[in-house]
This record gives sequence, structure tokens and C-alpha cells, in this order.
Amino acid sequence: METQNGVRIFVRVRKPVREMATINFYLDKPDKKGLAPIHLRINCKGNQVKIATGQKVKTDTFDKKTQRATGPLIAASEINHYLNFLQERVDELLHNSTKKVFTKEEIKQTVAQYIESYKNNNTVSIVKEQLHLYGKPFTFIDLFAGAGGFSEGFLQAEVNNKYFEFIAASDINENCELTHVVRYNHQLGLNAAFLKQDITEPDFLDNLLEKTGGRQIDVVCGGPPCQSFSLAGKRKKFDKKDDLFAHYLEVIKVLQPKYFIMENVKGILTKEKGKIKDLIIQEINSIVDIKEIPVLVDFVKRLKSKEHSFVLSSIAKRIDIEVLKESEKENGKADFINFVHKRFRQLTPKIVDYKTSKTDTRINTIRHGFNLLARDKEWEKLRRDIIKEKDYCNIDNDSFLDTFTSFLTQISPESIVREIEGAFDQIDIPESYKQDCTDIITALKIYNASFDETVERLEQYCSPEKKLELRNILNSIRLYRIEKPFVANAANYGVPQNRERVLFIGCRKDQEFISEIPPTVKDEEKVTVFEALYDLDFIGNNQKAHHYSKTDIQKQYNGTAEQMTQLLRKRGVDGKVNPKEGKTFAEWSREGRLIARYNPQTKPFYVRSSEALCNGEKDFDVLNNHKTSNQRDDVVKRLEIILKNGDYKKAKTELKACGLSSNKRNYNVLKPDEQSPTVMTIPDDYIHFNAPRALTVREMARLQSFDDSFVFQGKRSTGGNNRKTEVPQYTLVGNAVPPLLARAIASELLKRIQ
Repeated sequence: METQNGVRIFVRVRKPVREMATINFYLDKPDKKGLAPIHLRINCKGNQVKIATGQKVKTDTFDKKTQRATGPLIAASEINHYLNFLQERVDELLHNSTKKVFTKEEIKQTVAQYIESYKNNNTVSIVKEQLHLYGKPFTFIDLFAGAGGFSEGFLQAEVNNKYFEFIAASDINENCELTHVVRYNHQLGLNAAFLKQDITEPDFLDNLLEKTGGRQIDVVCGGPPCQSFSLAGKRKKFDKKDDLFAHYLEVIKVLQPKYFIMENVKGILTKEKGKIKDLIIQEINSIVDIKEIPVLVDFVKRLKSKEHSFVLSSIAKRIDIEVLKESEKENGKADFINFVHKRFRQLTPKIVDYKTSKTDTRINTIRHGFNLLARDKEWEKLRRDIIKEKDYCNIDNDSFLDTFTSFLTQISPESIVREIEGAFDQIDIPESYKQDCTDIITALKIYNASFDETVERLEQYCSPEKKLELRNILNSIRLYRIEKPFVANAANYGVPQNRERVLFIGCRKDQEFISEIPPTVKDEEKVTVFEALYDLDFIGNNQKAHHYSKTDIQKQYNGTAEQMTQLLRKRGVDGKVNPKEGKTFAEWSREGRLIARYNPQTKPFYVRSSEALCNGEKDFDVLNNHKTSNQRDDVVKRLEIILKNGDYKKAKTELKACGLSSNKRNYNVLKPDEQSPTVMTIPDDYIHFNAPRALTVREMARLQSFDDSFVFQGKRSTGGNNRKTEVPQYTLVGNAVPPLLARAIASELLKRIQ
């Protein structure tokens, strides 16, 4: 048979013989509006399959020779991308399928799934606001959102007719934004905004407030990036990620939600011998109810003490800064420094002569130190830019590191105050003015102190009766309560993965206290790797699947089939075993866990970039993100040996004997009847339990408890220096909060929130 349009494929239709076939597109008769339907036609020796694509064009905007649309660029681009997509999928179906025989109906049914998805997309309009169909909504935002694990879990939660409304998310990376926009705006039709900006930028809070539209935010969730906290990695001084929790808390201070959740790696508990953990708790305790601040300021003013009046005034000014809006705080800090600087100027002629005051290095150090502190906003921007460039250039373990670290240390407010204090110590100050100089240093330390540290200092100026009064004031002024962080293992919440994370749960004083998240599954009920992945085990090395294929457990596992089948258990959405009404983990993953309120506006789709999304270049596959790596034969052989031994360490002797040793630190062989180890961002760290290959993005997403309808966008992977700026699919998955863990957190909040 001659081919048409240069497209030649082999197809078997009803007959187990290979025959030539053609795929082409043609126009049917136009309707009353002059729009002609585009049809897909497959011909094979008298057998013909015709399928309506669901797309219409004017006859003069369709080139019969190329069988593609012409005309306005974006419209034609979208139609042609769709036609190319259909042609590729049909070609793949007929060339690369494991099936040997197809009927016309089987071909139609498979292709119809792609066409139906496109039809749904063509009729969707993104809603202007999230409708409250029933129940009581509580609002939340997701910071450091990444792929959206927190968001996904919060949207799944519903307790006593209460649920969460998604207002906004934020992250610094473009692919995080793209994944958010596709999932929540296009697919689910929500009006959740996304702010792509570094949280350390000066105008971040203003822009975030604009994104929230002035709404009251009930819950803030998020996890500052964990790289600098990780036990497995290096702990870098002046890594820009190290202080991101402080910026996170600045958002909390402004929004003052009823609850906030900060998630991080377990290593944060031991970082700097526990000092980081203690600092976080201290900073949380320093968040105050600004409406109560005047009561505390009045208390400080009533502590009349001629000897300590300057320090007490400094404490009152420091407390006053807490009341200021974010846009006013820089002026408030500058006023504080000017207040102390004025005290020094008054004192200078009393401690040194005129010539010394103008030329002495020590006096200049003090004077210039005040100048540096007064311009803290400018120096903070400079510090932030230097740290970004330092990280971008990978300054670490080299001759440049000490210079960068020394300079960044020198321009920090704490270091400047130490230099000022050292200069005072070198001056021969008359005895009668030593206390005045000490008070200036004390005031500068108060400037750098947290609210909690400031209050602790205040206690030393109180009588026993006044201390009791102060404690009563503080009990009413502290906005959040937290005793200690909580360690949560995702496996206890229906996630097929042993992933321990630390949760800092801040509870506003008018809300019920929450100190932990109760497990949703018992130890003997935990979801296994086999439950999560068995139905995806139909592809081999360097293959990509666009739709599900049936998996034959009896054939694949032969002697252990009965044992494997027993691992499959019916469960509720949260992982609890429910033999009567439940579904398997795989069924939940395929059908979706989002409650009925979020009626999808379009089928799941993939786009390679934001530009492709704007051009309508969407791939509507039934199954997304399921592609294996193209691994060399020697790598496959290495994985076979490790898989056979069941453990990398046990396999090293045999690998060496075969000349297949690797410098790779570790391979994790997945155990089908257990939970996986912590899912990270590099797929080659894991070996599938039934095949010598790495995991696909979809398989890693299953281990994280993402629904299959959640499509990870953009590049699949990246390497080298690109890892500094890009967040490909594997990174999106590995860095995410498991949605079922987030769902358990959200459910507990809904039980308690008022």
C-alpha cells in the first residue's frame, strides 16, 4: 500500500499479520458557520478507522497537503500541536505496544481518551473565584511551595463540613509556578495566586499581601529549603538558605494566622548542637499581639529608675518597633540608632579631649559603627546579593571562602556592635562615665535582640512584685504557643515511605493548642512499596508510557504471586485499612483523592514551559511522567547484581569481580513488602524491586502519595550547575511534602480551628 503524507506505520487489525498503514487528517463537510470538523483516519488494506478529533477549522485555514492548520499563529500552533500529539500517540500505539492484535474498537477507545481530554480543555474557563458550595472554608497560603505537596494535602482535607480554601502560594522557581498554574488554575479551576519571588527580597511581603487580596489568612504552611540543614550534606556558613526561617516568621508576624506549620528535615534539631532549634522556638515566642504592646510599653515606663532610665527607654523603643508596619520598621530602627548615637555624641567630650574625638581610631570606630547600623537596610541588601552570588558561584571549600565569610561576618549588625564594644574597652574612660558607656553597649545589644531576649533583659530591672506583673502581661501578649517541635514519619499517615520530618506548629493564643499530629495508620497497616507501584510495572529501560497497561501479577511474580497479591489491601483515603468500602492505594492514586468539591475543569496535561502553555501546546496523556532513563548495558548489569543481592554493600564484592564497581555512595533497593527510604531528588539512588532500573517520576510521586492526576511540568531532570537554578520534575517530587502527611496535618487543624 502506498503511504499518504509520508507517514508509514505497521498495524495489526484483527489479523496477527504485520501490514502497512497510513495515518492522516482530513476535513469533513463544514457546518452552517463554515467550520469543518477535522477527522483522523487510519487505513490498512481495506480496514479503516475514522475518529473525530473534536476540532473544527475554516476550510481556507487548513492545508490539505501538510494536513495542518494555517492562519493566526497561536490558534494554528495549538491545533497543530494537538494534531501532532494525536499522530505521535497513534503511531506509538501501533508500533510500540506490547499487544499483538488490535480491533477497530480498541484503537478508537484508546485514541478517544486523548481526544476527550482535549475537548474538556477546549470548553474550560478558569473560574474567577473559588466557590463555597457547602461547609465553612478556612483560608491558607503555601510558602516555599515547590510542587505543592502542602497545598495538595490541605485541599484533600475535610472535617465536620469544614475545609480549606487555597489563597496563594510562593516559590522562587519558574517550574514551581508552572506546575502550580497548571494544577490549580487550569486543571482544578481555582483562583489561587502564585508569587514567584525570593522571600528575602525587601518587597516580598508587600507583593504577597497584594496576592492575598486583603483576605484574612487562617493558616500558613511551608518549609524553608532543607539543604543547609540536612545531616547528609555540608553545613555552610552564610548559605542564603540558613536564615530563610527568619523571613518565614516575618510573614507570620504580619499575617498573624490562627495556625502556622513550618516543616523541615530532622537534622535541624541537632544543627549547631540544637541552637538553631532553640532559636526558632525563641523567635516564635517573640511574635506578639501588637494590640497588647501598649500595655507592656506602659509597664516599662512605670519602672522608674534614674540609674537605668536610658536602658529602660531603649527597651521601650525596641518594643515599640514590634507595633510598626513592615514599611515603617526601617524608620523605627533608624530612630532607635539615632537615639543611642545622640547619647554617645553627648558623652564623647566627657570621655576624650577634642583632638582625640576627631582623630582617634577607637572613637571613629564607634562613630562609624553607628553609621553602619543606621544604614542596615542597605547593608542587608548587599549581604543578600553577595550570598546569592557566592552560592551561584559555588564558593565553598576553596581559597575564596574565608574572605567572603570574613566580610559577611564583618558587616553583620552583631559584629558591628562587637567592634563598637571593643573600641570602648580600649578607651581609658573616667570612672564616673563607665556606666554610661556600658548603657550604650547594652542599648545596641537590645537593638539586635529578639523580643524574647529583650523581655528577659527587662526582668533584671523588676522587683519580685513587678516580675509577677510582667509575666502576666507576657502571657497575654505572646501571640503563639509552642512547646517543642514534633517529629512526624510520613509512613504513619498512609505514605509508602519512611520519611521523618520536623514540624513546628505555631498555635495562636485564641486557638486550641496542637502539639502533635496523630497517626492515621497503625504499624501493621502501613502502605508498602508494592501497593504503591505494582500497577505501573509494565515498562522497561528507556521507555515511556502514555496510558496504563494491565499488569499480570501471576505472570510477573510466578512463585511469589500469592504473596505479592496479599500485600494489596483496601483502604480509606487516609490509608486506614477498610476491606468493605476501601480502594487500593493504586486505585486511589489513579482515581484521585481530592474531594468532590474540586470538580476538575480539564483533564491532566503536560506542558514543557510557560511559553508552551501560552501557546496551547498541551499534551493530554492518560498517564503522565512515566518515563524510564536510558541506562547503558553495564549500568543495567550493575543494577541486576545489586538487585539480586538485595543490598548495595552485599553486592560490592561481586561488582568488583565483574568490573562493575561504582563510585556512587549508595543504591537503595526497594523492598516490595516494606516502605521505601526517604525519596530524594536523584532517581538513580533507587532500584526498582522487580527490575534493574531507576524509578520514573510517576513512581517517585506515588511513593510521595501524589495522585496520578498531578502532573509535574517542565524538564524531567537536569545536572551540573543547572541544579542551582532549575527545579525539574524529579526535584519537584523529591523536595515535596507528601500530600497525605499534609492532609493529616490539615485534618487535625480543621478539628481544632475556631
